[in-house]
Amino acid sequence: MPLTVRSPPTPASKRSAELLGHAYHHIHGIDFTALRFFTVYGARGRPDMLAYKLLDAIRTGKAMTLYNGGQMHRDWTFVSDIVQGVLAATDRRLGYEIINIGRGEPVLLADFVRSIEALAGGRAPVTTEPMMRADVSYTYADISKARKLLGYEPKVSVGDGVQQFFDWYCRAVGSPKLVGG
Repeated sequence: MPLTVRSPPTPASKRSAELLGHAYHHIHGIDFTALRFFTVYGARGRPDMLAYKLLDAIRTGKAMTLYNGGQMHRDWTFVSDIVQGVLAATDRRLGYEIINIGRGEPVLLADFVRSIEALAGGRAPVTTEPMMRADVSYTYADISKARKLLGYEPKVSVGDGVQQFFDWYCRAVGSPKLVGG
């Protein structure tokens, strides 16, 4: 049977980096703060992430995959809130810490999709696939440590964030209403 070599799953590689930071902190006394981001979206976001792919699908009419029919919860965190957390972490010497940066509010993926579709005035062409084996159906950030250590407080609601992302997309890429609406 042939051996297939794959890159490690993202959670494993992230945890490995955190453990490496732990070793450097304890051996060399280097401060190490790992920030765990939760479902980041917003202007200039990655085009391979769901929010961007969704508007692309509406604009072009080309179907995208929606896993588990959108029946998964995610902690949608607007990019400006992530930046707030990063800046707060760079201003503090914390020794060794792992801190979640998110909203702390799980949102059903299908509801997130519907909010974007409502702004675009059309439904996204999607195909449904089962949830990937390495995925989880429910995740959100416990941001209590971020609040305590960083003074972190997310400011952008999911509704406001979706509106801001939609407005940016229309300016930067074009109106998704042209094809999908």
